Formats: sequence, structure tokens, C-alpha cells
Amino acid sequence: MAEEKQGVERPAFTPIPDLYRRVDEVLDRIRPYVQLDGGHVELVDVDETGGVVHIRFQGSCQGCPSSAMTLQMGIENEIKMSIPEIRQVVAV
Repeated sequence: MAEEKQGVERPAFTPIPDLYRRVDEVLDRIRPYVQLDGGHVELVDVDETGGVVHIRFQGSCQGCPSSAMTLQMGIENEIKMSIPEIRQVVAV
């Protein structure tokens, strides 16, 4: 018979904050274009207080010289236009 661990609690389900969900929805619209070039964009964090979004480039986007331009002209502009409370998008 397996021993049960007492005193170990599972964390409660934490709902996804609204701002995080909205940013991820915007990224869902952008991702197919990034994936055409073999890359991917992962949403890492959304700082609701400061209005800062942290993303991670993956695949062919990692280390690509054009990723800074993709971030600034494509991803950041689209997120800021869609969600005015976002002030900055940072690649980590």
C-alpha cells in the first residue's frame, strides 16, 4: 500500500489575469507570421503595474539580427495599439 504524504497541499488553481490573456491573444494573431520564418514568440510575463510585457524569441528568431526590428516594428506596435495600458515590450 502506498503511503500518503500528509501536510502536502496542492496549489489552488490560479486564473490567468485579464491583461495577460489579452496580450496572449494579440500574440496569437502575430505568431503565424513569425512561424512562417521558423520562429516562435513565447509570452513570459506581463507586469500589470508597469505595463511591461516580457517575451522570448524561439526557433530561428533566437539570435536573428532582424528580431530587434520584428520586436519593435511588429510585435510591440501591435500590442500597444491593441492594449493601450501596455507601455513597453521587452525580449528576455
